[in-house]
Amino acid sequence: MTQPFLPLTARSRGEAHRAATPLELFFDLCFVVAVSQAGAELVHAIAEHHAADGIAHYAMVFFAIWWAWMNFTWFASAYDNDDVLYRVVTFVQIAGVLILAAGVSRVFEDDFLVAVLGYIVMRVALAFQWLRAAHHATDPAERTMCRRYAGGVVLCQIGWTFLLWGPEAARPWVFVVMIVAELAVPAFAEKDTTTHWHAHHIAERYGLFTIIVLGETIFAATIAVKTGVAEYDALDQLLPIAAGGLLIVYAAWWIYFAAPAHVRLHSNRVAFLWGYGHYLIFASAAAIGAGLEVAVEQAVGKAHISTLAASSAVTIPAALFLLCVWVLHARYFKVGIAQQLVLPVSALAILMCTFAGRWAVLVAGLVAAATVAVGVTLAARNPASRGSGPGHGPNERGTQGA
Repeated sequence: MTQPFLPLTARSRGEAHRAATPLELFFDLCFVVAVSQAGAELVHAIAEHHAADGIAHYAMVFFAIWWAWMNFTWFASAYDNDDVLYRVVTFVQIAGVLILAAGVSRVFEDDFLVAVLGYIVMRVALAFQWLRAAHHATDPAERTMCRRYAGGVVLCQIGWTFLLWGPEAARPWVFVVMIVAELAVPAFAEKDTTTHWHAHHIAERYGLFTIIVLGETIFAATIAVKTGVAEYDALDQLLPIAAGGLLIVYAAWWIYFAAPAHVRLHSNRVAFLWGYGHYLIFASAAAIGAGLEVAVEQAVGKAHISTLAASSAVTIPAALFLLCVWVLHARYFKVGIAQQLVLPVSALAILMCTFAGRWAVLVAGLVAAATVAVGVTLAARNPASRGSGPGHGPNERGTQGA
């Protein structure tokens, strides 16, 4: 039975069988709304010939979504005691996520009010959690670290309010400054000691969020195809896009979970780079879904853009996803030049598929599927690669190529 109040003390890094909790899964699920809204607005911007502006706003919105998720995930990995107060404060953070999601479309119109209000709700709750951890800390260095986190969160949140009353021309620069400030808080807070995050737990949490954004991609593409068939009776034009998109998503899942990420999370420096780098992985994975929607709308004549532009909306994020997965962790588990080249070469090949006309998405999907096949074949031929270590999450049996 859940206890009303328990000390919010650090959990052990070596805790056995540590897994995501139902509350964490519920928290992640609520982010689907925000990711969906960001993707829908990106589709609208590209279809209306505002690709550059849409991509810029998407990058900003997705940073806000991703950073809110990051804040909760790493804190929970170190301090989750699952008492009543912890759950209630987490529910408050979820409410902030939903407010942020409600303000996503406004951000694309340069109206940050609702999004900032959502962030205020989330950050006040997060600061309370850090202060609570500081109160129960027995080590002075840990207590100082927790207070630094709380102070950094509050100060950064004050900085975000400049988006509301600062000059419109200065807002992009405010955003850049605040991104730097936010990313600097963990490094400053943990300069004397570190939080007790759990490597296997963190890897699982990131894997689960990857599944969420890939699932959102499938959902968005399915709705787009359904609408295209129902309203335009264009099944023959949409089947290649649907098939190619599905192959890309299947390959993205396979490639991400082929590498046992948690075995690399052995230090704060590696963890910071790995965790921060996932911004591009998550954002590109979600953008694939938006790109598939654009491709469908262009194929049925709803989006009046070129086939080249529609194709690039799929191929660019797909190539970026492969490249980022390789840079962040896949390359550390490859043996020999052939294995190392699979993902970078495939990313380049998918980019080249942009010029395949109305077959671009299907060809890109076939390249993605071939990437997995080649990776599996090379891994099977190299015993050292097959024995590179246990996997994480659903792939606990070990690496499976790509």
